[in-house]
Amino acid sequence: MIEGANESMGLSDVGERRLRVMSFNIQAGVETRHYRQYVTHSWKHLLPHRERLQNLNRIANLVRGYDLVGLQEVDSGSLRTGFIDQTEYLAHRAEFPHWYKQINRSLGKLAQHSNGVLCHLRPSEISEHKLPGLPGRGAILCRFGGVDHGLVVCILHLALGRRARMRQVAYVGEMMSQYPHLVIMGDLNCGCDSPELELLMDRLDLWEPTCEASTFPSWRPVRKLDHILVSRTLGIENAKVVDCSFSDHLPISLDVVLPEKIELAA
Repeated sequence: MIEGANESMGLSDVGERRLRVMSFNIQAGVETRHYRQYVTHSWKHLLPHRERLQNLNRIANLVRGYDLVGLQEVDSGSLRTGFIDQTEYLAHRAEFPHWYKQINRSLGKLAQHSNGVLCHLRPSEISEHKLPGLPGRGAILCRFGGVDHGLVVCILHLALGRRARMRQVAYVGEMMSQYPHLVIMGDLNCGCDSPELELLMDRLDLWEPTCEASTFPSWRPVRKLDHILVSRTLGIENAKVVDCSFSDHLPISLDVVLPEKIELAA
């Protein structure tokens, strides 16, 4: 069940058939601007600090204008965040009526490594899936409308190792094969020309409009680790990497233009 009690505005209410989406690895709210800060600021990944909340507020202002946001490396409430559930905090701060968190690696009071989703349109169904490989990687699947004529959005964070990623994309490809209209987003930890990403795109007939733009590290991006993959049945506009320094990853965003045959209501 997705959290959040308020009813949300559907796309038809604003006279448009488009969905503004963003994917963002927020590094648990830690701002990083240089490689050396992985060492000098490593304590921020373990202990609470005032700057984290200030940075979360900046992230909330950034995501406020989107219809759906997929989050990676969020914390679901532990010592290091002052026991703040970051997905819920961003939902309230940025005025998203619906949100969902998936805890993939629980270290008790020390850390709650999670994925999250924020959305204005209430999903018809939402589910979470543990990915193959070592514990700690997962995917959130949100379906809007029916199976045949709806839209399915998957938020995921893949493993660091290629062998594990190959198993994970094979699992995702099988899981998503029944849906004709897809958006898959997240920190996939691999580039556009990697065998695992090519396998996923070929299996589900997906493409990516921002492959030429790097996302990591945020202060001098040279690698493309973050992706939004879409079905060829969908129109895409305004695809871009967003230039901001709120994490060690840059967020990516685009507008999904929905054909008339897609119905987002259940």
